[in-house]
Amino acid sequence: MPVYEFKCKKCGNRFELAESISQHDKHKEKCPECGSKSIQNVVSTVSVKTAKKS
Repeated sequence: MPVYEFKCKKCGNRFELAESISQHDKHKEKCPECGSKSIQNVVSTVSVKTAKKS
């Protein structure tokens, strides 16, 4: 399940949510600090670990 990073436009809180792509597409996320729905996605780095060497 992907982990998405967000930043609240109201209070500045940065937080992460693990949610499915279909949940993320519904845009029902809100800030856990202040409850605001005025949030934006934050671009973050990605780490991928595979079982075999490529």
